[in-house]
Amino acid sequence: MTAAFSVSDYLRDHIRTVPDWPAPGVQFRDITPLLQNPRVFRVLIDAFVHRYMAPELRPDVVAGLDARGFILGSVVAYELNVGFVPIRKKGKLPFKTVEETYELEYGSATVELHTDAVARGQRVLLIDDLIATGGTMMAGRKLLEKLGASVTEGAAIVDLPELGGSQRLRDSGLKLFTLVDFAGH
Repeated sequence: MTAAFSVSDYLRDHIRTVPDWPAPGVQFRDITPLLQNPRVFRVLIDAFVHRYMAPELRPDVVAGLDARGFILGSVVAYELNVGFVPIRKKGKLPFKTVEETYELEYGSATVELHTDAVARGQRVLLIDDLIATGGTMMAGRKLLEKLGASVTEGAAIVDLPELGGSQRLRDSGLKLFTLVDFAGH
């Protein structure tokens, strides 16, 4: 008898942990091995695409957070045959923008979105590679809502629940979908 295939375990097996990067004590979860192997990359993308093909979850547009959310979001948008919009770090977009500043562990950061990136009432899937403190995803959601869009779900490959971001996002009313949970690892 064959064991059931677990997408979560399969993906976890291809995420590299880099100890003490970028600072001592940090266990960095590196997703680049997921992207390097075409079979693993397809399993990753298919997991998102199959979920968001369901009519009740299907977005009108996918928004990706700078920078690894661009990789995932653009491919997922292509496969769903919907548009893709980038949410960039401040100063990277050439047209008129709206911006949102959020707090980091030490300091703050600002992300921007073109004012014509989404239309009022559009259903948006917001995607990134990882949820840590939740600040970037929260800022992205606020930007999209400033323009009148509805963020139907936040999605990421990895959740680091011990950092509190996923709980903070859920407490704000955002539904989340993640593929790999690194709680207690």
